[in-house]
Amino acid sequence: MPQSCRVVVLISGNGSNLQAVIDGCDDNLQAEVVGVISNNPDAYGLVRAHHSEIDTSCVIARPGESRSDYDARLLAAIEQYQPDLIVLAGFMRILTNDFVNHYLGRMINIHPSLLPKFTGLNTHQRAIDAKETEHGASVHFVTPELDAGPVVLQAKVPVYEDDTAEMLAARVHEQEHAIYPLVVKWFSHQRLNMQDGQAYLDGTLIGPSGYAPD
Repeated sequence: MPQSCRVVVLISGNGSNLQAVIDGCDDNLQAEVVGVISNNPDAYGLVRAHHSEIDTSCVIARPGESRSDYDARLLAAIEQYQPDLIVLAGFMRILTNDFVNHYLGRMINIHPSLLPKFTGLNTHQRAIDAKETEHGASVHFVTPELDAGPVVLQAKVPVYEDDTAEMLAARVHEQEHAIYPLVVKWFSHQRLNMQDGQAYLDGTLIGPSGYAPD
């Protein structure tokens, strides 16, 4: 049996996607969450990790510290775990190009929109304001341009006329928890990779809206 894929998850808050990944790895014998790192010592995701007996650490920004200096400390903390895959699960920092390029092809993120629509923050309210009929979530490889890496998988939800941002977010979160562990599984089984800025599953180029089964 091939060596287990070592996964490090970066969080800032509640960690519901972290929990989904932990649960998914429990069912996937080829992946293991070996470390959880937060920039917020009060993140509830750290409690989730402790409940699963996963090692945790905090890398807290220092007053006046540059992004590059912070990312150097973050990289050192990550490398202690010798990871194969970095999973961003609500990590609320913009990473420097040097950091991203160090893990290029080995770092994924989940974004609460159907990329390329609504990069950045407040995606649910923006989708409502734009009168979208569909919204959702996208798992993508991380590249230096924010929320612009190749999409691996998307999940769609309807937008209803009486939706609030909170109602829509809840619907999207449910789908996030389904698709993120699946992408981790694909990577850990060596089915998923990134080449020349594009995502491939089983050697086949994934389209711009992510994998879509026939």
